[in-house]
Amino acid sequence: MKPLALAIMGPTASGKTAAALAIARAMPAEIISVDSALVYRGMDIGTAKPSAEELASVPHHLIDIIDPTEAYSVAQFRADTLRLVAAISARGKLPLLVGGTMMYFKGLTDGLDDLPAAHAPLRALIEADAVRLGWPAMHARLRALDHVTAERLAPNDAQRINRALEIIELSGRPMSELLSGRAKLDLPFELLSFALEPSDRAVLHARIATRFDQMLGSGDDTGIVAEVAGLRARGDLHPGLPSMRCVGYRQAWEYLDGKIDRAALRETGIIATRQLAKRQLTWLRAMPERVVIDCVAGAPAAAMLAQLAAHGR
Repeated sequence: MKPLALAIMGPTASGKTAAALAIARAMPAEIISVDSALVYRGMDIGTAKPSAEELASVPHHLIDIIDPTEAYSVAQFRADTLRLVAAISARGKLPLLVGGTMMYFKGLTDGLDDLPAAHAPLRALIEADAVRLGWPAMHARLRALDHVTAERLAPNDAQRINRALEIIELSGRPMSELLSGRAKLDLPFELLSFALEPSDRAVLHARIATRFDQMLGSGDDTGIVAEVAGLRARGDLHPGLPSMRCVGYRQAWEYLDGKIDRAALRETGIIATRQLAKRQLTWLRAMPERVVIDCVAGAPAAAMLAQLAAHGR
């Protein structure tokens, strides 16, 4: 019998961390972060990174593993996760894969080996077009060629828009078509996937607003503005890096540049987070194997534990 791993997926502010910690209190478990922002060291407030107490209460993996100047690919995540699941299972514990980076989940289950390799000259040409036209225009170009992939990406997600356009140019086919036509890989473990989804989107939006206000804090010397100011002071970061394009960090950088005021920082940050949640839910709807748990009613962890017991593991 293959070892079992549990996936806890969901949009931002759906309560994934709290649910995972509750499950880890009920049974021996370790948490593998499935979050493309939590990998960065020094980015704690804007990523809603688990607190020091939470990190100490149960072993966590794939958090604070790279510098904000570095990149972390889906392929790296898949390799790391396969290794970690095997090690955690060997210790007699349940691996909990927790996060909202749906491309990581899809890369884990489906793999990415059949996509064309990166092509630096072509990527430079796409970036030159983006400098001239802007990334929202490049997103519109992608939408005309591959609306499925474009729907899942933010208009300013330069890294992924560039990659999607690069794949179209190299293969002559949209990335969504290449991914959907790929045979599902046989994982070396059984993955039981739960999705925390809201029965009432307005409740999720209220949570998003509350959490962003908590990230902002009471002034510029606290919260995400102070965190981004400290990152800028290093001198080796810029707004084009994937780390600085994370929701909240991009808006705080613009605020510190004087492009927007504090009210606009709050408004655009909340809007961007809502848009992120919408894209995450779009990804989830394309995962028919998931077990949906209402994240705004009752106790999601209790519902997952009941499902796990019924699963017979």
